[in-house]
Amino acid sequence: MPHSVSLINTIAAGLGLALVLGFLATRLRLPALVGYLLAGVIIGPFTPGFVADAGIAAQLAEIGVMLLMFGVGLHFSLDDLLAVRKVALPGALVQMAVATLFGAALATWWGWSPGGALVFGLALSVASTVVLLRALENLGILESFTGRIAIGWLVVEDLAMVLVLVLLPPLAGALGGAAAAAAGPPVWQTLGLTLLQVGGFVLLMLVVGRRVFPWILWQVARTNSRELFTLCVVAAAVSIAFASAALFGVSFALGAFFAGVVMRESEFSHRAAQESLPLRDAFAVLFFVSVGMLFDPSVLIDRPLQVLAVVLVIVVGKSVAACALVLLLRYPLGTALTVSASLAQIGEFSFILAALGGSLGLLPPEGQSLLLAGALISIATNPLWFSLIEPLQQWLHAHSSFARRLASRDDPLAELPMHTEARYLSRQVVLVGYGRVGRRIAAALSAHDIPFVVAEQNRAIVEKLRAEGMAAVWGDAADPSVLIQAHIARARVLVIATADAMNVRQMIEAARTLNPAIETVIRSHNEDEARLLTQQDAVTVCLGEQELAQAMARTVLLRAADA
Repeated sequence: MPHSVSLINTIAAGLGLALVLGFLATRLRLPALVGYLLAGVIIGPFTPGFVADAGIAAQLAEIGVMLLMFGVGLHFSLDDLLAVRKVALPGALVQMAVATLFGAALATWWGWSPGGALVFGLALSVASTVVLLRALENLGILESFTGRIAIGWLVVEDLAMVLVLVLLPPLAGALGGAAAAAAGPPVWQTLGLTLLQVGGFVLLMLVVGRRVFPWILWQVARTNSRELFTLCVVAAAVSIAFASAALFGVSFALGAFFAGVVMRESEFSHRAAQESLPLRDAFAVLFFVSVGMLFDPSVLIDRPLQVLAVVLVIVVGKSVAACALVLLLRYPLGTALTVSASLAQIGEFSFILAALGGSLGLLPPEGQSLLLAGALISIATNPLWFSLIEPLQQWLHAHSSFARRLASRDDPLAELPMHTEARYLSRQVVLVGYGRVGRRIAAALSAHDIPFVVAEQNRAIVEKLRAEGMAAVWGDAADPSVLIQAHIARARVLVIATADAMNVRQMIEAARTLNPAIETVIRSHNEDEARLLTQQDAVTVCLGEQELAQAMARTVLLRAADA
């Protein structure tokens, strides 16, 4: 019986080798994705032995990007996007401009054409949302305020790259590319049409999609068929992504992201995220394998200094620019370092732009090789930069007077007003985080007339709470100065309602140092983490699934007793 084996060979070789090398990487205390990338290099066309079908691998990776972006949308609502717009929008645009200038200056020094230099710089300016998502998930800060800033930042970058991909062909002739590429409508007309298309898609999804797709999900859920429910979730992610590209010119990734955003309106959004998780993980592996397949190792030998320069722009240039911008916008050092680490890599949009630039005669052949080398190295080393955030922050506070000035800089939102009532300064509750959980806790405390002070990293939220007459301070509660301003030394309870699991231990230690008798209540979704935290004295951990089960059990017992 004849078989068409290209697809099967690619999946079998890619997943099998990724499993082996990913396992070895973890045993060597390296990120598993390093193994996935090496698996792609081994089965790629630039190394001897078996060669997988690069075209099929690229399409499988595209599906992986769509499913992962769909998952991001399920966890990232429109309100989250609007909440970080003041830092994500200006930060992303300025950071892209700085990185583009760095990359273009390098390419010009190497003797490339202005068009090639511009494409090269733009390709270096945009990070991979797929890589960022995996890093935030591993750190447990995907739903934290810092995580929302990082994701919002990259969403703005993706929107900007949609415009770049549309505008580049009509501008190619003027930039020194193929003459034929210059033919077409005027640039202003193309830009206007693109803005209308993207705006029309977003409007359609937010106005119509938020009503239609949750309704469809509800109808499918009523069938009680798990297979149909999973099929509905995957079909929605892929079909909406495809339709967005075909009808509105929006990228697959961006279309899938907004599909997740509208699906989040459904009460089954959590189940949708769980059902699609295995597929997302499998295709994410294939994404990293496909990146490895594009890499030609000979570029490391032929152009080592150029590769080093590219990596420095990605890892150092972009990160320093992003860190400076976040600090200028008056956000904490920890947030600035996390955003910097998030941007210290390049990914899928860089490859798409490089391919388009090459087809238009703008980017020279060595440009794509350098970009792939920079992508491979930056993706492989990205988890390292995340692991260095906390020790680097502690070292800077201990050895840098500038870092200490940043932590203690004069900011009206970083301390309670002088006219704050005395009942908020003693025997009060200090509530860290004012998200979905924090708001409900605050409402319950207010209903029982229990005074509390909110510590929140989102400046906009603190400004709103101050306007409503509530006691609130801005800053990262892992910083003792923030807890001091919340008068933790005389508080009776510390409630950590934020989803930022990375800094919980620092918050507890800082609070205990200032108030050894403080009682602490923490939220968690990780049983291992909850077990470790409960070993400490005067710490109560509320595990999400456990509290839900207990509430349901109480309801069932009451109903059974009434019967």
